[in-house]
Amino acid sequence: MAPRDLLAEHPFLAGLEPRWLDNLAEHAHPVYRNRQHRLFAVGGSARHFWLIRSGLVVLDIHAPGRGDVVVESIGAGAVLGWSWLFSPYRWSFGAVVVEAIQAIEFEAAPVRRLMAVDPGLSAELTGRFMRVVVERLQATRVRLLDLYGFPTGAKP
Repeated sequence: MAPRDLLAEHPFLAGLEPRWLDNLAEHAHPVYRNRQHRLFAVGGSARHFWLIRSGLVVLDIHAPGRGDVVVESIGAGAVLGWSWLFSPYRWSFGAVVVEAIQAIEFEAAPVRRLMAVDPGLSAELTGRFMRVVVERLQATRVRLLDLYGFPTGAKP
């Protein structure tokens, strides 16, 4: 299946204008990653993002005295990676494949250039990614409260 067709069927891009799908498809390609493959680590350069088609990836952070702590699981139909969109383009979490994934990988820099010349595309993608940011931060907050023994809703 062609990258453009893969994009059109992914929930994250549902309803996106066809011309935008065409433009994005020029910077996307299908990838497969095996179990235990680290896609990125906290602080690394954010040069890609992925639309997950199948499999499972966990987001993690390093907690002193606890090692790498899983804060969320990302599966089919989700988008992985938002740090590429916001300067300084460094990962805020790490990501490891726990069930082999099939995904669509994007080169971030060309997508940022597309967004720079098309305010409509920029607004649409930024809005979609901001919803992901909010969801991930909420999940991280809940997980950290659980880790450190605070009931959800209680103040430390």
